[in-house]
Amino acid sequence: MKENKTENKKENASDNDFQRIANQVSFVTIIGNVILAVFKLIAGIVAHSNAMISDAVHSASDVFSTIVVIIGIKLASKESDKEHPYGHERLECVAAIVLAMVLFMTGLGIGLEALKNILNGHYEALEVPGMLALVAAIVSIALKEAMFWYTRFYAKKIDSSALMADAWHHRSDAFSSIGALIGIWGARMGFPVMDSIASLVIFVFIVKAAYDIFKDAIDKMVDHSCDEETENEIRECIMKNEKVLCIDLLQTRMFGNKIYADIEIGVDGSYTLQCAHEIAEEVHDEIEENFPKVKHIMVHVNPAVLNQ
Repeated sequence: MKENKTENKKENASDNDFQRIANQVSFVTIIGNVILAVFKLIAGIVAHSNAMISDAVHSASDVFSTIVVIIGIKLASKESDKEHPYGHERLECVAAIVLAMVLFMTGLGIGLEALKNILNGHYEALEVPGMLALVAAIVSIALKEAMFWYTRFYAKKIDSSALMADAWHHRSDAFSSIGALIGIWGARMGFPVMDSIASLVIFVFIVKAAYDIFKDAIDKMVDHSCDEETENEIRECIMKNEKVLCIDLLQTRMFGNKIYADIEIGVDGSYTLQCAHEIAEEVHDEIEENFPKVKHIMVHVNPAVLNQ
């Protein structure tokens, strides 16, 4: 039987790079969101646009959510200890769930306010947004889309679910700014209620993003198996070893953004214990080398029944 024996030095270096990149991205996006939120809030107040004020609140929530991401990634990067022998990767999923809940509550507040204005019916009393709100919406779309691609690039690079959740938070903000742009433009064209309708559209986008983030985090917390393609690739890797006659069991589970694998292989029953152990080591090391996301591997050897 062979268990994972990753070098501590290599693992610590990897964790340090993971946290360094995550902190760098988070710092950049926090600065961007603070500036953008203040600009949109001022534009919304000065230009009398509820949609832009709602959008500013959404951007402000991004600052809080990014702080949650930083905390989650820092906790997830902690080394294994006596109480947590398998590590702390799932704490990153907890951060993603908190982020999803914040996003949902933010969207709900925006949606209820917009719905109240629409159902009120006194559209003539609604103020027409000024040109500054229109400019703020265009700036927001461009900046938030840039933040999305920037964060998404590094989230994929370090394989961080919390950072990827933050990226989609930026994309939802870009979509909400598109809704705000349409609403403000419509209100300026003589349909004041369009500003409130835009806020309602923003609410839909925010809730959709919150649901996707929540579902992905839950999947990673309930021992969900890795994707079928990866499992098939692991099978192929195992069977490349000529001494392995069959695979009796292959089970995988996601632990945060890492994969844990339990494997049972069949070899010639006449092999010595030493020989069987060496085959298990070969299988283990091949998987570890070819699948960086696999953190822990358990390889058990069974005697295979040979055809006479």
